[in-house]
Amino acid sequence: MNDMTDVTKDKLIADVKLVIADTEELLRATAGQAGDKIADIRARTQDRLSAAKIKLAEAEAAVVDKAKQVGRVADDYVHDNPWRSVGVAAGFGFIVGLLIGRR
Repeated sequence: MNDMTDVTKDKLIADVKLVIADTEELLRATAGQAGDKIADIRARTQDRLSAAKIKLAEAEAAVVDKAKQVGRVADDYVHDNPWRSVGVAAGFGFIVGLLIGRR
């Protein structure tokens, strides 16, 4: 479940980056348009885009921090239980070898 959540977060971050890039492109394309209504929309969009970039940076930092935390926990576990970790890795390798050998 946690792996799926991480994948979903990564996908969400990638999607938000695409939306931000598209919005920036749209703002550049409409830069020459005149009128109070368009100027107001452009200003609001710029403000929302700036806020979205800040939130995206915070979300990316949270994902990176979580990944580092998981890595530290795994590292601590391996250091605290080296033989158990070797046994689990060997067992996993043995099972994968059996599955590959059956093909």
